[in-house]
Amino acid sequence: MLNENIKSIRKAKGLSQEELAIQLHVVRQTISKWEKGVSQS
Repeated sequence: MLNENIKSIRKAKGLSQEELAIQLHVVRQTISKWEKGVSQS
């Protein structure tokens, strides 16, 4: 699933949700929702 891939890749690269959010120009809550499978947009 997409949410599992996002979380595993983020962790493998040693990034926090906040750090990934900054790189993708989104808020941290968006990353959290993606990882929980709540939102995919």
